[in-house]
Amino acid sequence: MLLAEDHEAILVQVRTVLDEEFDIVGTANNGRDALGEVRRLDPDVLVLDISMPIVNGLQTARELKSAQSRTKVIFLTVHEDPDFVAAAFSAGASAYVVKSDVTTDLVPAIRNALEGRKYISQAISS
Repeated sequence: MLLAEDHEAILVQVRTVLDEEFDIVGTANNGRDALGEVRRLDPDVLVLDISMPIVNGLQTARELKSAQSRTKVIFLTVHEDPDFVAAAFSAGASAYVVKSDVTTDLVPAIRNALEGRKYISQAISS
């Protein structure tokens, strides 16, 4: 699993949530570096923030989709707007998790994505 997040505090929180269950192979703090790390490491999952510097998360996901990458993209974001959700899935996302739900929704989102199912954060889907 690769984590792409530009805020250190969120990155630490995500690592804490995922460390016991998943193997984190690397991190990136912008979309361009995330693309390079996906190519280099070929992770099963990329946990990706939408609002990233240099290349944003949506463009990163589009590029991975265009390259037919096997890596599942899980968006982890503050954006609850339905337009962002639609854009994320259109860009190739397997799941969409709101950062406020990271402790409850991220692991189920990853499991669903790995099993080929879509997942949307409870905050949005309810």
